[in-house]
Amino acid sequence: MTTVERTRRQTDGGPPLGILAVVFTALFLGGVVVSTAMAGGATFPSPFGSAAEILAYFQDHQDAVHVSAFLQFGAAVPLTIYTATASARLRNLGIRAPGATIALAGGLLAAAMLALSAMFSWVLSRPEVLTEPAVVRALQDLAFASGGAGHVVFLGLLVAGIAVPGLLAGLLPRAMAFAGLAIAVVAELSHLALLVPDTAILLPVARFTALAWLIATGFLLPRTRTNRAGDRRNRTTASMAEEGAV
Repeated sequence: MTTVERTRRQTDGGPPLGILAVVFTALFLGGVVVSTAMAGGATFPSPFGSAAEILAYFQDHQDAVHVSAFLQFGAAVPLTIYTATASARLRNLGIRAPGATIALAGGLLAAAMLALSAMFSWVLSRPEVLTEPAVVRALQDLAFASGGAGHVVFLGLLVAGIAVPGLLAGLLPRAMAFAGLAIAVVAELSHLALLVPDTAILLPVARFTALAWLIATGFLLPRTRTNRAGDRRNRTTASMAEEGAV
C-alpha cells in the first residue's frame, strides 16, 4: 500500500503573531484610555488648536502625558517583534517577492515613529519645558507628526506588505487580503493631514482598522504552506500505483 505524504514548507517557531498584535493594541489603546481618564476626560490636544489650549493641557495634565508616553513607547516593542516575525514567516512560507521586505521596512519604521512620538511626549511632561510656550508647541507638533502621519503611513506599508503576498499566494482569505489593501490605501492617503488639516480624520480611521486587521491576520497567517507541486506529483504516483495494482 502506498502512503501519500504532503510536502510542507516548515516555518520557524517564533512568537505567536496574534498575541503580539493584541499586546501592541492593548498598550497603545491603554495609553489613550488611561491618560484621558487621568486628565478628567480631556483628550490629547490637536496641533491644529490654539497655542493657549495646547499649553494649558500640558501644564494641567503632566502625569497623564507621562503615563501616555510610557505606554506608547512600550507599544513599539511588540510591534517591532510582530514585524520581524511576520516578515520571517512570509519568507519561510516561500514568499520571495518584495512584500516581505516591504512589511519589514514599514513595520520597523512604524515602530520607530511611535517610539519617537512617545519620547517627544515624555519631554512634554517635564515641568522645566512647560515654561517655554514656543518649545511646547514645537514638541507637540513633532509628537503629532511622528505619532500621527509618520506612524500611520508606515503602518500601512506593514499591512500592504502582508496583504499582497497573502492574496497572491493564497495565505489569507481573499476578503481579509482585500480589506488589508483598502486599509493600506487609506493609511498612505493619511499623510495628506500634513498638508490639508481636514484630512486628519483619515489618521484614526487607518490606525484603528489597521490594528484590528493585524490582530486578525496574526491568527490567520499560517505557519506552514502546502507544496502544491509536490502534492500533484504524489497524487499522480499514488494513482499510477493503484492502477498497477488493479
